Amino acid sequence: FDRSDNMRLEEKFRLDDLLLLEDIFANHNRHEEVTEEMAGRRKAALSPQRVGNMTLKEFRKVLFDLFGSRFWDDGMELLFNKVDTSCDGYIDWSEFCTYMLLQYKERDYMMTQRVTILGEPVVRLCAPSKQEPVSRILAISNLPPLWFISVSKGGVFTAWDGGLHPLKSWEISSHSPQTGKRRFKSWVTDAIYLPDVHRITVATTSRNLHFFNISTMNILEEFCLCALQHVPTCLSYWHKAPGSSSLLLWGDEKGGVSLLWLLKPNSGLYEKSFSQQPGPEKIYMQELGHHSSFFSYQSIPNIHSEPVTRLMYVPGQDLIISASGSSQTSLVIMDIAGQGRVYTWKMSKGVQCFDYCKAMNLLVTGGLDHSVRLWNQYVPSHPTAVLSEHAMPILDVVIYEPLRQIFSYSKDSVLKVWDISSHSCLQTLVLKYPCIQPGRIQEQGHFPFLLVPSPSNCLLVSYSNYIAMLKLAQINPNDDIIVTHEAPLSAVLYNGFFHQVVTASEDSSIAVWDVETGDKCLLLNNAHGQEEVTCLALDASRRNLVSGAQDGTIKIWNMQNGHNLHRLQTVEGSEVTCVLALREQTFLSVGWNRKIITYDITQSKNMYVPANESWKGGHVHTNDIMAADYCPSLGLLVTASFDGEMIVWNVETQKLYRYLRRRPANSCPTPVDRLLFLQNRAARRDVAILLSVEGGVLYWWTIFPAASILGHC
Repeated sequence: FDRSDNMRLEEKFRLDDLLLLEDIFANHNRHEEVTEEMAGRRKAALSPQRVGNMTLKEFRKVLFDLFGSRFWDDGMELLFNKVDTSCDGYIDWSEFCTYMLLQYKERDYMMTQRVTILGEPVVRLCAPSKQEPVSRILAISNLPPLWFISVSKGGVFTAWDGGLHPLKSWEISSHSPQTGKRRFKSWVTDAIYLPDVHRITVATTSRNLHFFNISTMNILEEFCLCALQHVPTCLSYWHKAPGSSSLLLWGDEKGGVSLLWLLKPNSGLYEKSFSQQPGPEKIYMQELGHHSSFFSYQSIPNIHSEPVTRLMYVPGQDLIISASGSSQTSLVIMDIAGQGRVYTWKMSKGVQCFDYCKAMNLLVTGGLDHSVRLWNQYVPSHPTAVLSEHAMPILDVVIYEPLRQIFSYSKDSVLKVWDISSHSCLQTLVLKYPCIQPGRIQEQGHFPFLLVPSPSNCLLVSYSNYIAMLKLAQINPNDDIIVTHEAPLSAVLYNGFFHQVVTASEDSSIAVWDVETGDKCLLLNNAHGQEEVTCLALDASRRNLVSGAQDGTIKIWNMQNGHNLHRLQTVEGSEVTCVLALREQTFLSVGWNRKIITYDITQSKNMYVPANESWKGGHVHTNDIMAADYCPSLGLLVTASFDGEMIVWNVETQKLYRYLRRRPANSCPTPVDRLLFLQNRAARRDVAILLSVEGGVLYWWTIFPAASILGHC
C-alpha cells in the first residue's frame, strides 16, 4: 500500500483550495435569483435550487476545474454522498465544512493517541563550552548509572548525569608538556564512544585522532593517532563480543573512508614505548606497521567527490554506508572488499545525514532540500516516500525501531516524529532554546541527535551550546498487537456505498473505517451508554447506520457526522439481536422479547419513534429470537430462535409462509446463530438460497418448492 497512490479526495484539499471553494459556493446560482419584471409584472421568482447549493454534476465540475484530473471521478461522487447528510441531492458550504472539520478532528485525535514525546523538554546550557556549539553528545554506560558527555567544537568535555545536570568539565590540553607550545589548535569534527574498551575517540581538523580513557570517570588522554592523510570529518564504531576485534571507521574531507581494526581491544590499543616522557603517546600513521599486533588498517579513497558527512558499518554483510554533499555520489553502499555491487544515490543537494535499519530494510536520508526520504537499500533510483514538511535543511535523522517511527531535526530547531507505515507526521515540536533570536540561526554541530533507548527512553538534541532532553513514551510489549477497540468486538458491517467498515464493541463504542486506507473516519464512544452493541444494520439508502444494544435500545445514526437521528422505542428492555431495513424509512427488529417489532419513521419528525407490536401473523416463537434476514426480491423474512425453530414470513401480509424447522422435541436444541439470504440466487428455484449457522455447522436451505436442507459442513 502506497499512501501517495491511494490518497482520498478529502486529503487533496489545501487552504487555498478551501478558500476558493468557499467563494464558489457563495456565488453559485446567484445569477438565477432574479425578479421577473416582464409584461409589467413584479413577481419574485426564485430558482427551486437555492443559492449556494450544488448538485452532484455541478460539484463534480467544480472539483474538476479545481484539480484538473478525471482520476478523482469516483472520489467526487463518494465525497458528495458523504457530505449530503440530508440526502436531498444538494450540498452547501455549511455541510461541506461540517464534514471536513469532523475528518480533521478525527485525524488529530488519532495523531494525539500516538504521541511519542511526552511533556516539556529539559534544556541545559553547556557553560564550559565558551559559546561554542556542541559537536557530539555521547551516552556512557560502563558504570551502573547512565551519564552523558558532550564534546564542544573547541574541545571541551562536559559530563552530565541521567537528569542532564552538569557534573564536571575537562578541556583538551592546548599546550605540549615537552615544548610548552600550543598543541591543540584545531576544531573538533566528531567524537565517538568505544563501549567495549571504555574510551572516547575525538577527531580534529589537525588530522589527529585522540583516544581518551574514561573508565574511572576522569578523562585522560592515552594516545594520539597523528598525521592522518586527510582531515577526518565523521566517525563510526562497531564491536561484537567482549575480547573480539572491533572496527573504527572515519570519513575524510576528500571523500575517502579509512578502517582501523582494533585486534586486541582488551589487551591494549597500541604498542607502548619505553619513553619516560609525560603526556599521551603519539603514534604516527607511517608507524602503524610497528603496532601490527594491535592495529590493522585499510583505506578506501575517493568514494565521494566531497567530504563525507555521515558513515555507518553494517555487520554481517561487511557493508559501508557513507554520505556526502555531492550530487553524483550523495550516498554510497559498498562492501569492504570492494568485490560486490556498489549502490550509488544521486541527489541534487547531496545527503547531510542518514540512518539505516537492517531489520526493516529501511534507509532514511535528510539534507539541504528540506525533505526526509525513505529508501529501500537496493533501490537507489526512487524513494519509497518523501516527507517534506520541514522549512529548513535537515541536520539529523534517526530511526526509532521499537515504535516504527523516524525522528528528524531541522536547522530551525524543529523536531518532527514520523510514522513509517503511514508516512504521516505524528508530532511536531519547536524547541525553544534561550539563545534563539528572530531571524538569526545559531551555529550548530553536525551531530545534534542522541537517541537513548530502553530503559531510559529519551532523546537528546543539541542546538549551539544548549542541550535539550526529551522523554519518550514507554514501549508497551503489547503494542505489537494491533487492535481497533479497547474491548472485544461484538458486531461488524460493510457499507459498499461509502466503501467503509463499521465495527462495534462490548464497551458500546462504534467506529467507522475507510477500507482503502484503513483510517478511522468516525468514532462514537458510549453509543448506548455502557451497554454492549449487539447488532448493526444499514437503512435502505445505505447512508444511515442502525445499532441495537443489549438493553433493547435501537438508534439511527448519520454515518458521516455521527449525529443521532432517531431513537426507536424499547420493547420490554430485552436484548436486540437483529435489525433489518424492510423498506424506505421502515425497520424491523427481533430479540429476546420473542416478538417481531416494526418501526415506521416516514411521518415521524421527532427524535423518538414508537414501536408497532401488532405483527399480523402473531408472535409465534416461544424462545428468544437469535437471528433474522430479509430478501426484498422475494418479499420473505426468515426468523430463527434459540430452540432451533426457523420460520419464513410473507412481509407484505405479515403472515406465516412456512416452517423451515419446527421446534425440536429434544431437550437440548441447537440455537441458530445467524441467517443469510443469498440475494443473487433468489430468482432460482432449484438452488440453495439461504444459509444458517447452528452450533458451528453451516447449512444450505432451499425454500421452493418445499423447504429442505441441501447440504451442510
